[in-house]
Amino acid sequence: MQNTKPHAALLASPGMGHLIPVLELGKRLVTYHGFHVTLFVVATDASTTQSLLKEPYPNINIIRLPLVDISGLIDPAATVVTKLAVMMRETLPSLRSAILALKSPPTALIVDLFGTEAFAVAEEFNMLKYVFDTSNAWFFAVTIYVPTIDTNVEDKHIIQKQPLRIPGCKSVPFEDTLPAYLDRNDQTYIECKRIGIEMPMADGILMNTWEDLEPTTLRALRDFQMLGRVAKAPVYPIGPLARPVGPSVPRNQVLKWLDNQPYESVIYVSFGSGGTLSSEQMAELAWGLELSKQRFVWVVRPPVDNDADGAFFNLDDGSEGIPSFLPEGFLDRTREVGLAVPMWAPQVEILAHPSVGGFLSHCGWNSTLESITNGVPMIAWPLYAEQKMNATILTEELGVAVQPKTLASERVVVRAEIEMMVRKIMEDEEGFGIRKRVNELKHSGEKALSSKGGSSYNSLSQIAKQCELSLHFQKAKAQGA
Repeated sequence: MQNTKPHAALLASPGMGHLIPVLELGKRLVTYHGFHVTLFVVATDASTTQSLLKEPYPNINIIRLPLVDISGLIDPAATVVTKLAVMMRETLPSLRSAILALKSPPTALIVDLFGTEAFAVAEEFNMLKYVFDTSNAWFFAVTIYVPTIDTNVEDKHIIQKQPLRIPGCKSVPFEDTLPAYLDRNDQTYIECKRIGIEMPMADGILMNTWEDLEPTTLRALRDFQMLGRVAKAPVYPIGPLARPVGPSVPRNQVLKWLDNQPYESVIYVSFGSGGTLSSEQMAELAWGLELSKQRFVWVVRPPVDNDADGAFFNLDDGSEGIPSFLPEGFLDRTREVGLAVPMWAPQVEILAHPSVGGFLSHCGWNSTLESITNGVPMIAWPLYAEQKMNATILTEELGVAVQPKTLASERVVVRAEIEMMVRKIMEDEEGFGIRKRVNELKHSGEKALSSKGGSSYNSLSQIAKQCELSLHFQKAKAQGA
């Protein structure tokens, strides 16, 4: 039987930062554009990933691709980026077999940035191919531009520590540069440059941002005199795609506790599914929260010294309780105003709660959008990947966050500065201005997604139209027309 609606195959690489936006994209394609969606997930045994995939998603067929053993292919000390790149490469045979086994062939393949080598599979099966940048437009601009620069320009940035100028975009200060670009002999550098070269080979580039959030960068990506000549493919901002509040989330202990707190009085502290702090930094953060005398919910993970992304491949459900790595007496002294939660908490539900008035965040793009779409101002505390760039956007361009004077990844942020930042967000006049700006962005994002002419809705509609035309063409070709 001939399929009458487009069928999109989505490929998500490991990590909640990739899976969540890809899943939300699939839901929008089904709900608003009448697609059938198959979501291929490169499996990990992380409990948070498994619980997300257990939820029912109508008209989305979720297929877990087998976990591949890459231990013999990489250095044991390889970065997360290298591990992800190699893992996705080794998964290609399984992806090809899984696509062959589908009853109806997909019209299009949409991959995240670690899946660009799967374009070859899309071409083999005559599928349209798209890349979904699950981060922002500035990050994408840097990723595609770096492979085009010569060694002299690169040396000025990496060795002389001068800002990297991106045509038509904000320059990248050396302090914000992706760690992947700092060592040209490392496999991570090679993989990132390859990804930057492959992404423009797509039929279109989807981004988890929206027109009003990054107008200057998006304009540069479309202008052939600036970055358009590098991007090559059309750019489609389709965000903000963030997890909505679940309809059936049980009122766990955190939400019940928040129910009893005053309006916008609680700061939520979490460093994402992969972020970790050192022992010394964790102690200073605890003292800073206590000295601020503000109510807080803190998702506490065991400290890992000298490894900011130490939990990326090592997630847990947090059933073992709060161990002894917090300052002595901290839990007793803050019992009336704070809640320390081991390992995991329902972040979207917390950020949507009326009692929450601030978010101390690692600035992963998922968390950033979840904060903005709930109108919650931030303390930016970037740890790894593109998070420093995200923090710069939030503080310098959008004005919806404050951050330490020196990057938390460069030194220990002391308790007095933490206390000051928390108070600034929660009770100072400056915090009220930040709150006003983040609420304006919240409404801007809602408008972009609106099916009544929203810019992001229209962008995704263009993708849908391309897929429909391709489907009709393939059917006509099969019928010999």
